[in-house]
Amino acid sequence: MKHRIVVLGAGYAGAIAAGRLAKRLHPDDTEITVVNAEADFVERVRMHQLAAGQDLKHRALSDVYAGTGVEVRQAWVTAVDADRSTVALTDGHGADEIAYDTLVYALGSAAADHGVPGVAEHAYHVAGRPSALRLRDRLARLAAGGTVLVVGGGLTGIEAVTEIAEARPDLHVSIAANGGLGDWLNDKAQQHLRGVCDRLGITVHEHTDIARVEATGAVTADGRVLPADVTVWTAGFAVHPIAAATTLAVAATGQIIVDATMRSVSHPEVYAVGDAGLADGPGGKPLRMSCASGTPMAWQAADAIAARLTGRKKIPKAPLRYFNQCISLGRRDGIIQYVTADDRARPSLLTGRLAARYKEIVCKGAAWSISHPIPYPVRRHRIIATRSERLTTMS
Repeated sequence: MKHRIVVLGAGYAGAIAAGRLAKRLHPDDTEITVVNAEADFVERVRMHQLAAGQDLKHRALSDVYAGTGVEVRQAWVTAVDADRSTVALTDGHGADEIAYDTLVYALGSAAADHGVPGVAEHAYHVAGRPSALRLRDRLARLAAGGTVLVVGGGLTGIEAVTEIAEARPDLHVSIAANGGLGDWLNDKAQQHLRGVCDRLGITVHEHTDIARVEATGAVTADGRVLPADVTVWTAGFAVHPIAAATTLAVAATGQIIVDATMRSVSHPEVYAVGDAGLADGPGGKPLRMSCASGTPMAWQAADAIAARLTGRKKIPKAPLRYFNQCISLGRRDGIIQYVTADDRARPSLLTGRLAARYKEIVCKGAAWSISHPIPYPVRRHRIIATRSERLTTMS
C-alpha cells in the first residue's frame, strides 16, 4: 500500500507543505491528498485589497498541483479522529470519511469576536474570501459621505483601513485600536504611519476598547459612541475548533502543540503548520499567526516527514525566525520594519513607495512559492520501509 498523506487546508502553510512533500517523496510510494473548502488558492494577505474593490489573480488548486501527483479534494472538514487516523468530510455529494497514515493539519484560523456583543450580527471582516467579498459589496453600495470604522490596530486593521481610505476618499474612515497605533513599531515607523493616516484623512482612536457593535457603529468601554455605517472587525483571530474536539494535545488557544519539527507531541503521525500549530520560535517565544510563520513551519514539517519516511537520520531545520514585518498602506505606500529573530522592532526600516514595492514582491513571492515549493530540481526519494514498519517508525 502507498503511504497516505492527507493535508487539511490549502492556505499558505498547507499548500506549500503538500507541494514540498510531492517534490521530496516518490509518487510510487505515496498518495498525497489536499482537502480544501475552496477550489482556489486564496491569497489571504490580500483580502483587504479584495474588499477595497481590487481584482485578484485566479489560482485554481488543480492548476497549482498539475503534474505533481497531488490530488485535490474540495470539501469541508467536519471532524478528525486522531485515534482512528480518519477525517470526516462533507461536500456537494454528502458526508464521507478518509483515512491517513500521516496527517498535516493546516486548517488555519478565522476572525474572532472575543465575545464582544454584536460583532457577528453587525460587523464585517477580511479573514477569508467570502467575508472580504461581502465587505466589498457593502462598500460599493455605500454612498459618498458614508462612515467606515475599522476595529483593531494590528497589521490587518492597519492594512484594511489604509486600503479602504485610499480606494474611497469620499468616505469618512476611522480606526479604533486598544493600544497605541502601531506601538510595536519603532519611533520612525510609527511617525510614518501617523503621517499616512493624516494624508488619507483617517481618524485614529487610540487606547479604545470596544464593548459592543451595533448596526450604526460601536460603543466603547467608557460609553462613547463611534458612529459607522460599516464596521470592519479585525481585532484578532482564532483557530478552527476541530482540533480541540479531538484527543490531540492542544493549547488553551485550540492550537495543536508541536515539537521543533511541527510534529504533534501526543500523536506522532500528525503534524500541524500555520496558524493551527503552536510552535516555539527563537527564545522559546511562540510563533505568531502569520504567513511569515506558516511558510517555514510548512518547510519544516514537509522535510521532517520526508526524512523520517525515507530513513534519513538527520532532519533538516528550517529558519523558524523573523526578519521583517511588511505593512502595506494602500497601493503606493508602506512600511518594512526590520525585526530581531524573535520579532522585536529594530532601528532600520523602509517606508514609502519603495516599501510598497517590497511588500508587493513579498506577496507575489509567497503566491509563487505555492506552485514552486522547492525552487530547484530535487530527487524524489523512495520510502524504505513497509507500511507496518513505517507505522512503527512514525511512533
